[in-house]
Amino acid sequence: MAPPMSASAFLRALKAEGLKVVEVGDWRDHNRNHKGPWGPVHGVMIHHTVTKGSARTVELCRKGYADLPGPLCHGVITKDGRVHLVGYGRANHAGLGDDDVLRAVIAEKRLPADNEANTDGNRHFYGFECENLGDGEDPWPSAQLEAIERAAAAVCRHHGWNERSVIGHREWQPGKVDPRGFSMTSMRKRIGDRLK
Repeated sequence: MAPPMSASAFLRALKAEGLKVVEVGDWRDHNRNHKGPWGPVHGVMIHHTVTKGSARTVELCRKGYADLPGPLCHGVITKDGRVHLVGYGRANHAGLGDDDVLRAVIAEKRLPADNEANTDGNRHFYGFECENLGDGEDPWPSAQLEAIERAAAAVCRHHGWNERSVIGHREWQPGKVDPRGFSMTSMRKRIGDRLK
């Protein structure tokens, strides 16, 4: 169990991990905190956006939709490997997921199958949306995969977590498929290697 790091500490952690960071508007104060608590935090969640075009993707993740207001994550990782900070605090990214998965993340153990949606993930996870169509064919450039690895490692390093604290949306909420196009097992291995 950990309190969320401050926005300034988040920015420092990402930069210290060697990431190119773009600060978008009032990202430090752009959140959904009026809808519920932010924290304690237990892990990092990775998503794909089902969008094309970096500028459009960043704007959508910042503002959200009519029925799902933004921010839709904390950072948007574009295909060029940059991390665009669009919000900080509670964000509409994880939704309801499986409490057994959350317990496994907290214990840093192997994940069980996600077969329930009974726990508020927006409260407990940092979220990174990654620019990709999510059709299994849109490529994941090496710069983007490295940025996902570095961003997740930065958060884990700050909190003293290992790679098992990083999950995909598809591992949290039944019916979700993101991120599609790479395996979370391979990404966790990369993160674990970086943390060593």
